[in-house]
Amino acid sequence: MERLRALLGLEEGEETERLLERLTIYRQLLIKWNQRMDLTNVPGEDIPLRHFGDSLLPLYAYPQLFPRGAKLADVGTGAGFPGLPLAIARPDLQVALIEPMQKRCDFLSAVLEELSLSNARVFRLRAEDAGRNAALREAFDITVSRAVAPLPVLTEYMAPLTQTGGAVLCWKGPAAGGEAAEAENACAALGCGRPELLPLSFPGEERWLVKAVKEDKTPERYPRRAGIPVKRPIR
Repeated sequence: MERLRALLGLEEGEETERLLERLTIYRQLLIKWNQRMDLTNVPGEDIPLRHFGDSLLPLYAYPQLFPRGAKLADVGTGAGFPGLPLAIARPDLQVALIEPMQKRCDFLSAVLEELSLSNARVFRLRAEDAGRNAALREAFDITVSRAVAPLPVLTEYMAPLTQTGGAVLCWKGPAAGGEAAEAENACAALGCGRPELLPLSFPGEERWLVKAVKEDKTPERYPRRAGIPVKRPIR
């Protein structure tokens, strides 16, 4: 956890120790459950930096993007990244963890129960179905996603969940610039402004946070039915 502490610049104190304690429990559960299902291929010793650090880095680098009390949806959360570390670090956030696979949802629910996290909920839904759910559509101040799909596809998953004035935030690597350019038409069609690249300082790797502000309502025809955004991305 020391590398995580250094990456995020965490100060000494009770709040930091509480955060690291809860992340340690999360890591232990992830390693245990990973023995019987495919949750991560990251070695246990690297989880604090590569999963927790990567998930939390935008929160500490750009805190203004995560206003207090914000409603946040994590699309295609998998084993909980980045939404679950964000919920742990910021109890004021109201976090929806959207994941289609039942086994992963079971894992997420087990972590929430073990940590007594009351500010996060698990939704077993495909991203396309979540965007058409009346209770979730345009209900979130922030939507986030990490390692799920190329940006033109991700935007169609995320924009319908984001309220006007909110932000779509995507964790990306070296291909971020090219993906952002390819996503400009999708952003415009879905009610978002031009994507902006925000640099993230991660040891030995190029990391970016791609931000698009939701400027208008998403047309009712989006998202298209399950599977179509991947097969026919908006160009």
